[in-house]
Amino acid sequence: MTDAPPIHSIDTRAIRIPLTRPWGPDVTDIRVVAVTVRDADGGEGHGFSWTPSIGGAAVKALLDEDVIPAALGRPADPTIWHDLWRHVHEAGGGGVTTIALAGVDLALWDLRARRAGASATDVMGRRHERLPAYGSGVNLHYPLDELVAQAERWVEAGFEAVKIKVGKPDLAEDLERVAAVRAVLGPDRALLVDANQRWDLETATHAIEAFAEHGIGWIEEPLRADDLAGYRELALRLLGLGVDMPIAAGENLHTVHRFRDFLDAGALGVVQPNVVRVGGITPFLEIAELARERGVELAPHLLPELSAQVAYTLPETTWIEVVEDAGFGPLGALIEPTGVTVADGWVTGGPALGLGLRFR
Repeated sequence: MTDAPPIHSIDTRAIRIPLTRPWGPDVTDIRVVAVTVRDADGGEGHGFSWTPSIGGAAVKALLDEDVIPAALGRPADPTIWHDLWRHVHEAGGGGVTTIALAGVDLALWDLRARRAGASATDVMGRRHERLPAYGSGVNLHYPLDELVAQAERWVEAGFEAVKIKVGKPDLAEDLERVAAVRAVLGPDRALLVDANQRWDLETATHAIEAFAEHGIGWIEEPLRADDLAGYRELALRLLGLGVDMPIAAGENLHTVHRFRDFLDAGALGVVQPNVVRVGGITPFLEIAELARERGVELAPHLLPELSAQVAYTLPETTWIEVVEDAGFGPLGALIEPTGVTVADGWVTGGPALGLGLRFR
């Protein structure tokens, strides 16, 4: 399988990172579990698990009590991911289990790259020097003037696409906000909207049809993330109505198997795996290959300082999501910059060695 030396030890450390502006009453910070893997030859790799506020303690407990004991003595290489996933599968095929596994997987990719004296991107095989970024915000609770001001900042920063939250109790208010942001963007920039699972099937159908006149690039998570039957029916309804608006989802799908279910059902036009929530780089690459086989667009969810490093290696050009004031760098969470930068609507750069993601 691999000639990597065995894993000698794994340490975890819980970190709480306050958000500059809360994403909502229940999300005021980000929880990170920093993971350090050491091999028998003295090599060291750094990874992390991540969740917005909810579940960080459970992730650390699963790592400490179940993942780490199963990993010790195995080769210090990402190829052990599937064995570890099978080991923790009784606790759930995805969710807390895959989030926990990501910490080890990322650390092992970091270690593999450090052994090679290269960046993780170059070890995986770089295909892009830069990727387009879109400005994103957790902004449903922003008053209209603040939402418009945020959109103006995105335009000034050079973003050619932006995403806003929708899902107000009154559709008329959503439409007012969408129209106001479209006026800021003009006709040529892409406007994406994200309902964050707030609607039922009837509400989603009605809202999406109403949004269509504003030239929406995609509608994200209109229904509960696990409602496969609902997504399939919604896609059929939009087709019947002649509404050409791709449905995007995936930030709350956790395995390649669930992504395959949604794609086989014809439910999605855009898949949005989160590198950490799916379990790390190893399963993310499998999901990206599946999307490529099915001819469906892929757009990584959040974590631009990590997502970009992986997306640089994909054959297709993918959009990188940049949430205002929410990156690890802007939040002051990292020991040193990763080298991933966002300027003029593009993501470029990265670390010279490994993944370059080490937390204070």
